[in-house]
Amino acid sequence: MLTLTVPSARRPARRVCGTKGRCAAQAPSAEEVREALNAASGSNREAARDARQFRRSLNKTGRYTRRVVDDAESLEKMESDGVGYSRKGLVAQMRQNGNKFTYGDVTVSLAQAYGFCWGVERAVQMAYEARARFPESQLHITNEIIHNPGVNQRMHDMNVKFIEAKDDTKDFSGVENGDVVILPAFGASVEEMRLLNDRGVQIIDTTCPWVSKVWTAVDRQADKAHTSIIHGKYSHEETVATASFAGDYLIIKDLEEAKYVADFILNGGDKEEFMSKFTNAMSEGFDVDTMLERVGIANQTTMLKGETEAIGKLFEKTMMQKYGPEALKEHFMVMDTICDATQERQDAMYELTGGEDAVDVMLVVGGFNSSNTSHLQEIAEHKGIPSFWVCAADCIDVAANKIQHKTSWGELKETEGWLTPGQPLRVGVTSGASTPDSDVETVLDRVFAIMHPDYEGIKPLDKPVDVVAPTH
Repeated sequence: MLTLTVPSARRPARRVCGTKGRCAAQAPSAEEVREALNAASGSNREAARDARQFRRSLNKTGRYTRRVVDDAESLEKMESDGVGYSRKGLVAQMRQNGNKFTYGDVTVSLAQAYGFCWGVERAVQMAYEARARFPESQLHITNEIIHNPGVNQRMHDMNVKFIEAKDDTKDFSGVENGDVVILPAFGASVEEMRLLNDRGVQIIDTTCPWVSKVWTAVDRQADKAHTSIIHGKYSHEETVATASFAGDYLIIKDLEEAKYVADFILNGGDKEEFMSKFTNAMSEGFDVDTMLERVGIANQTTMLKGETEAIGKLFEKTMMQKYGPEALKEHFMVMDTICDATQERQDAMYELTGGEDAVDVMLVVGGFNSSNTSHLQEIAEHKGIPSFWVCAADCIDVAANKIQHKTSWGELKETEGWLTPGQPLRVGVTSGASTPDSDVETVLDRVFAIMHPDYEGIKPLDKPVDVVAPTH
């Protein structure tokens, strides 16, 4: 069986002796420890260079594609399958009316930036085009194409097989020479790419260019012997892939962990505690004494923009305080890797939930495993507005006036009587970057049906309207 263990991150295979409680027998000398750690760090930087060269070499194989071709039939099928942009439905009509729509006493305001981003739309389109280009070939995908259950079901419907994973181990035994394998929008690890290349498959790489930009950042940091501080979730597919392109790295999930690391840089601390805290989120052979002397900032593209910026400023201030302004460039690197799509959707959410024209209730539509959608929900929660994150229209029971929803911290809840028919209602709605317009339309259908029992649907436009696709 051909399998590949895909860890949460490229974590240490073993601990290096020389710190408290790590050696059962004879302890090595300090010099031996230092040599071992330097070797590990050098090995990590070499691996990063090899990863960069390998990815470039894929272009020369004749079995690697990372471009869309704008196939007309594929685009038409996307629209008919409801995984494209709305051209006649409610969302299309809202776009024509300043992102607003009124039905009876219900007024809906749509965020100015919402839904499918350019990278997601590109990935889905490439998957559809792959099916059209290789009609007789077996197609596989290494993970969900995007974090949306409806879109992933469409992949199943097109006979795209998902690589199964159990206990962090992906089973590639069903992938044969000549098959076609799609890499999702989040990207794939170097180890997966190497395995697939060795199998002689056709690789369709739908990795979002913004994710690739992060890979470039950590690659440059490795070249300069800087440890990459990655703001992200260590088990998220995107961060796993990013870590595989990095040299030395440390993954932090939030500002609180960033403050812990910054304090350690300035004041030292309990090494045992540090290693335990980040055991799944650091590179092999990580040495807290040497690998935090030079750091660079990178991020999972779907994290909160403001938090990523705050983390970057914190480490810049920390390194300046420790080494002085003159030496800052030697000890700190930063490259803007905040995804414009993530930023725009978050900014639009702040605008929608603030000001005098605030809404009575918010609906956030997107997959429950979508990181960027969770942050949109988080913004509404912080504003104190009743907000319901749903993954699909099926979360709403019209007859019972009941909704199943998720909080930004991951709790699944069920709320009865969440709407009050007969009273005016101002609804705000937004959707995650992996959410097609059709999901928003079906969710709003159920809202209207609860508020007005005689609701029979929104009549579509006679002619499709032009869609200005997002540029990010």
